[in-house]
Amino acid sequence: MKLSDIIKEEHIILELKSRDKTGIIKELVDLFKNDNRVKDLPALVQAIEYRENIMSTGIGKGFAIPHCKSNSVTDIIAAFGRTSEPVDYQALDNKPVNLFFLLACKENLVGPHIKLLSRISRMMNNEEFRELLLKAKTINEIHTIFKKEEDNYTDLEW
Repeated sequence: MKLSDIIKEEHIILELKSRDKTGIIKELVDLFKNDNRVKDLPALVQAIEYRENIMSTGIGKGFAIPHCKSNSVTDIIAAFGRTSEPVDYQALDNKPVNLFFLLACKENLVGPHIKLLSRISRMMNNEEFRELLLKAKTINEIHTIFKKEEDNYTDLEW
């Protein structure tokens, strides 16, 4: 399973409007308001915020992976957004964040959830990849960057 198959262009935001953690999470979750894989948007936001309260998903190096396992979704969903001006996200390196990859999986999809988080983290730790995402001019370009980066990995099946 590839991230580029899970994240659709309609779930990518070139410029997030929100300037805080809660707003960014809500803005990304709102991309799924007409998606039948999400049964309860407010419950999904609450699950992601609950996970954030345990420990920030602001990994460092300018990116965050807000995520959760929740039965408010029926499958794996993903969204991506960025900000031109970095936002304080209480990242582990205490630096602001401007790349956000949201991931939510149904409670019983623990294995795929962990593998996808690992893959996202590995991809986002690549400085050149992050720079490409920041410089992309269109949603299609961002989606293509994800596809091309994933082609570098051999562990895509499970």
